[in-house]
Amino acid sequence: MAVEVVYRSSRDLERLFMDKAEADRHDKMLELAELLTDVLHKAVPSLSEQQGEELGIYMARHREVFAKAFKNQPDALGELSTTAAE
Repeated sequence: MAVEVVYRSSRDLERLFMDKAEADRHDKMLELAELLTDVLHKAVPSLSEQQGEELGIYMARHREVFAKAFKNQPDALGELSTTAAE
């Protein structure tokens, strides 16, 4: 019988990972998404809970693109248009 080591995200208990670093990255992304969701709700109180969560997760998943855009490279957001189209 073989033994397989899997890692579980502490913020997403249903996801399992074969690599600890990947599980850690996923946890950090979810932590950022949670913080972004809080900020978005404060900025736009009319956002539903689900919309805020979806936006927070989307922004956290694409944080590198948003970081470039915020550093005077707004054209970087074009990368998201091609990603969404696929």
